[in-house]
Amino acid sequence: MNITIPKEPLYESRVPMLPQNVGKLVKKGAKIYIESGLGESIKISDVEYKQAGAHIEKNRRKLLSQADIVLRLRKPELNEVKSLKKGCIHISFLDPFNEPELLSALAKRGVSAISMEFIPRSTRAQKMDALSSQASLAGYAAVIMAANNMNKIFPMMMTPAGTIQPSKVFVIGAGVAGLQAIATARRLGARVEAYDTRPVAKNDVLSLGAKFVEIDLGETGQTEQGYAKELTKEQLKKQRDAIKQYCANSDVVITTAQVFGRKAPIIITKDMIMAMKPGSIVVDLAIETGGNVEGAIPDKIVEKNGVKIIALRNMPGRVAYHASQMYSNNLYNLIEEFWNNEKKIFELKMEDEIIAQTLITHNGKIIHPRFAKKV
Repeated sequence: MNITIPKEPLYESRVPMLPQNVGKLVKKGAKIYIESGLGESIKISDVEYKQAGAHIEKNRRKLLSQADIVLRLRKPELNEVKSLKKGCIHISFLDPFNEPELLSALAKRGVSAISMEFIPRSTRAQKMDALSSQASLAGYAAVIMAANNMNKIFPMMMTPAGTIQPSKVFVIGAGVAGLQAIATARRLGARVEAYDTRPVAKNDVLSLGAKFVEIDLGETGQTEQGYAKELTKEQLKKQRDAIKQYCANSDVVITTAQVFGRKAPIIITKDMIMAMKPGSIVVDLAIETGGNVEGAIPDKIVEKNGVKIIALRNMPGRVAYHASQMYSNNLYNLIEEFWNNEKKIFELKMEDEIIAQTLITHNGKIIHPRFAKKV
């Protein structure tokens, strides 16, 4: 079975698969073809991939056209879909909620497209959960980014010249990214408070040594994917009024609130920014789905009333080597789970819950129930 791995777009510093996982797939009987220069962004040469057993191909169109399986990180360009082999399996993030034209093109081409966003958050699928692995690194990188942009230090420091009080960090959203942000800020010595609409998050926050902020919003909960459910207008107003006070007392605010498949809610408003101390930092980790911070500009660091608002997309790409390593492991674990060692092929087991939840297009149709009627 031919597995091909093309280069990512120039704006993407991460790599879909590292040589060590390529070598494991080769041992399973797969033929691996990579595009020349695949690992350049993280300083991995073609020679290392070749030593792992991969074949190097410079012609991208040829690479795609011979693939039984295509492994990517980012979604394919629309104009490249026609280069894919009919009936091939394509595995990557697909951004399916925002790409109806791409889904139609993949279906028309007969591609079986697996979306990494839909890996279920179950014990069995945990090792394949790329959203979680990348979110964890985003949480880490957000804290480091905040620390680099502050005019203060994070930890308490007792010196002959006096005692420096620890910085105060407020994390909004205690999912995977939020919990890693909490843990990283704590390691750096900050005093950390965190808030989440899901009561179930309280124990996780406390276990990391942070204070859990409780705001009575009435009935809240989480989706099957583990995301917070969308709040009503009344709940949002009540939440914002309470959050404003915590923001005003914080040196760093990190927002991670996202609703799966929908635009991220605005959590930090302009009046909250105006109430914060000059020199404070706000990091918006939800910027790729619309952002939590009013006035945040994608891929920019802007200053409002002396407060820096950091809204850089692809935060995991700031630590590209380890982000690549984790995504590479996620892909390998998915392939291994459905690899038939006797036939040396990847089997699409349609009745399996992982395939059933991640397969978007198959046999010329959009088969995923969340998109079949929309496209």
